[in-house]
Amino acid sequence: MPNIKSSTDLRKYYNDISAFCHESREPVFITKNGQVDLVVMSIETYEALNGKLELYRLLDEGRAAVKASKKRPLHEAMKDIKRGISDGTI
Repeated sequence: MPNIKSSTDLRKYYNDISAFCHESREPVFITKNGQVDLVVMSIETYEALNGKLELYRLLDEGRAAVKASKKRPLHEAMKDIKRGISDGTI
């Protein structure tokens, strides 16, 4: 069940809402004039969510490359990665 607070509650109880977000790792939905206006979450939760979105984007990119037959053997890719690490481009 989502945790919903008003913008007035956010102003009055910021520390409590912040503690809840950090402890539960759950977002809090903030309403303004009875309508959901914002979502507040801890930076840790935001970074985890953003990391998942980046992973999904990379997976989609890989799937599209496979579908377009733009793939290559793993040993070639690893060779390029090692070369990039040793010459400092990665």
